[in-house]
Amino acid sequence: MAFLGKEVRMRRLFNKDSGKILVIALDHAVGWGMIDGIKKIDEIIEKIVASEPDAFTMQKGIIERCFAEHAGRVPFIMKATSFAPFHANYDTQIGDVEEAIRLGADAIAVGCTVCGNEQAELLRQLGRITKEAASVGLPVVSHIYPKGDLIKSEEKYLAKYVSYAARAAAELGVDIVKTFYTGDPDSYMEVIESCPAKVVVSGGPKMPTLKDVLVMTKDAMDMGAFGVTFGRNVWQSEDPIKVVKALKMIIHSNKEVDEVLEYLKG
Repeated sequence: MAFLGKEVRMRRLFNKDSGKILVIALDHAVGWGMIDGIKKIDEIIEKIVASEPDAFTMQKGIIERCFAEHAGRVPFIMKATSFAPFHANYDTQIGDVEEAIRLGADAIAVGCTVCGNEQAELLRQLGRITKEAASVGLPVVSHIYPKGDLIKSEEKYLAKYVSYAARAAAELGVDIVKTFYTGDPDSYMEVIESCPAKVVVSGGPKMPTLKDVLVMTKDAMDMGAFGVTFGRNVWQSEDPIKVVKALKMIIHSNKEVDEVLEYLKG
């Protein structure tokens, strides 16, 4: 019965026509502070709900206080951990499976940093949550990155480390693996081929142009990604609704980047 529950929730998250997923992340405040784009959280939620992404990722308090009026319109994933400016590589648990089920979440998200001194403890935390989630049929999304202090900062996007992070999540029973894009299609293919779970691209910092965002998305999708989870590249843009529309054209309709940009101009 728990297996059926997971299948039901996974099907709600992924687009019924394409089988892919566009998630908008709004879980940044604890980790990054009051950055532009999410200060008026009610307003940005309302705006992005109207553009109909496949899912949101949010912390439990925002779900309870700000999402009730949108219940049932867009599935959501409850983030159960967070890092902070004062412990950037350590995601501490601040929510649990019971809360995710109570709130009606279709998945639970867990942050994890590998290649650092805290890796053992963070993997233990991820493994515990995947076990608890499996018992009630709740999918697990990992936000897992090789950004620990045992490798150089400039090495965190290397395919060998990103592949390691993605595979570690799959080994622990994660259903959807959110991690870095490695910078080019060939190296990203190594990540896809090494991970038997569904891999989605993390948006990372705000990119210079919409075209940059779309090119990264298109390259990742062509290599076998199951979708993206973007935050700042959507709600820090001048027109978040336009960005969501453009991303949906790439992810769900397999449009070329130039075709999407031309359509948006028109």
